[in-house]
Amino acid sequence: MEELIPKIGLEIHLELETKSKLFCNCPNPIYGNKDITELTPNSFICSICVGQPGVLPVVNKQAVVYAYSLAKVLKMTINNKSIFARKHYFYPDLPKGYQISQYELPLAINGEVILFNNNLHKKIKIRRLHIEEDTAKTIHYDKYSLIDFNRSGIPLIEIVTEPDFNSVDEVVLFAEDFVLLIRHLGISSADLEKGQIRFEANISLGKGQALGTKVEIKNIGSIQSLKDAVIYEINRQKELISNNKIIIQETRGFDEIKRVTFSQRIKEEAEDYRYFPEPDLPPLVIDEEIVKESLSIETPWDKKIRFNQEYELNINICEILVKDKILSHFFEESFSELYKLTNNKEKTKELITNFLVNDIIGFIEKKFKTDNKNTRQIDLEKFIKPHEFAHLLFNFLQGKISSKIVKEALEKSIGGELQIEEFIKAREKISDIEILNTVIDDIIKENNKTVNEYLNGNQKSFEFLIGQIMKKTQGRADPILIRNILKDKLNDIEKVKK
Repeated sequence: MEELIPKIGLEIHLELETKSKLFCNCPNPIYGNKDITELTPNSFICSICVGQPGVLPVVNKQAVVYAYSLAKVLKMTINNKSIFARKHYFYPDLPKGYQISQYELPLAINGEVILFNNNLHKKIKIRRLHIEEDTAKTIHYDKYSLIDFNRSGIPLIEIVTEPDFNSVDEVVLFAEDFVLLIRHLGISSADLEKGQIRFEANISLGKGQALGTKVEIKNIGSIQSLKDAVIYEINRQKELISNNKIIIQETRGFDEIKRVTFSQRIKEEAEDYRYFPEPDLPPLVIDEEIVKESLSIETPWDKKIRFNQEYELNINICEILVKDKILSHFFEESFSELYKLTNNKEKTKELITNFLVNDIIGFIEKKFKTDNKNTRQIDLEKFIKPHEFAHLLFNFLQGKISSKIVKEALEKSIGGELQIEEFIKAREKISDIEILNTVIDDIIKENNKTVNEYLNGNQKSFEFLIGQIMKKTQGRADPILIRNILKDKLNDIEKVKK
C-alpha cells in the first residue's frame, strides 16, 4: 500500500498593534502589548465597535501600512486595489451579524517562505493575505455567557498558506519563524499567551501528491498546541483510513486539557458566508504614501541562510542569533570590528560565537531571568558596545588578558557594574620586564624562608611564590614571563650560595 502523506496548510490570524482599531477611533486595547484580559470589559468600545445602526466604518491607515509591509516581505503580489466584503455568520460575538473582511480581491496573493534548518530547505507558498476586523469575546460561565467587546474591531491580518507542509516539524518551524518575522517587523508583539496570534490547521492525508478529505482545526493558541493538534489529527485520520472509515470534512477544536481534537461542526463553504462587497467602504487603494511609509526588513529565514553562507556558521548558531534581532545585529557589528583587527575570518568567528553564545546570552538570562525564546529582548548595547566586545576579544587573542577575565568583564558589564574599556586597561597583563623584575625582587625579599625551602628541593614553594606575584599584580602579570624570570633569579641565588 502506498504511504499516506500529510498535506497541511495553515491559516494565521494576527492582531496588529496599531494605536486605534481598524474602523473607528477607539484605542486599540492591545497597543503596547497590553493583556486584554486584564482590562475592564467593554471599556474600549464605541457605537461602531458594537454595531449600532447608522454608523460608518473608516479604514485605519496604519493597519494598511502594516499589512502592506508584511505582504511585501513575504514577496507577495500586491493588489493595488482590493475590496472589503461582508462575511455573514450569526454568533453573539458578532453584533452586526457579519464581519468586515476581504474575499474575492484580497490585499495580496502568491508569496513564499523558505524553511531552513539542518535537515530542511523547502519553499512554502503563501496563498493570500487579507485585512479584517476581530470579533468580540464570549465568556462562558456555568449557566450563562457574557460578551466583552474590547476585542471587537482590533485590526487583523489573515495569512493563508498552501497545503505544502508534509510533517509536523515543518509546521512548527514555520510557526516559530513566522512569529519571529512579525516581531522583527514590529507590527505586533505576536504574544501567543495573550491571543495576539492564533493558528488554524487544515489537514488531509493522501497518496503521493493527492489531497485527502480536509479537516480544519480552529483557534489554536500556542505553537506547542499547534504541534500536538497536528500530530493527533494525523494519527486520528490514519486510524480511520486503516479501518476503512470515512473522514468527514469538518471543523474541529483542540482540547487544551485532554490534548485531543474534537468535532465542532460540519465545515462551512464560502457560499455559506454569503460574501458581498462592503457598501460602506470604497475599494482600498495602495497609493504612494502607503508604499513610502511601509516597513522593510530582512526576514528571519533569509538572515538564517545568509549567516550560514556568509559567516559559515553552524545552523544551530544561526537559529540562536536570528531569534533576537538585537543579538544578530550585535554579532554582525562585533564581527566586523574584530575582523578589522585580526584579518582572520575563522578566528574572528570562533571567538565571537564562543563568548557571545556561551557567555553573553547566559549572563543576560541570569540577570534578566529571561530565555532565548522570550519575546522581551534586551538592548545589549546599553551594557556593552560591539567595538568594546571586539577590543576585549582582541586583547584576549594577544594574550594580554585571560579567558577568565573576559568572562568576568562581560558579566560585570551586563550587570551594569563597569565600563569595558576601563576594565580592560586595569586588567591587561603586565609584560613590562622592568616592572616584573621589581615585583619579583620584592616577593623574594619578603619570602626568604620560602625561597630557602625551594632551594632545598621543595617544588611547592615555587608555586607559592608565583601565587604571591600574581596576588601583588592583581592577576595581571604575564604567567609565562614571571615563571621564567623567577626561575632565573632563584637559580642565580643558588649559584651565589654555592
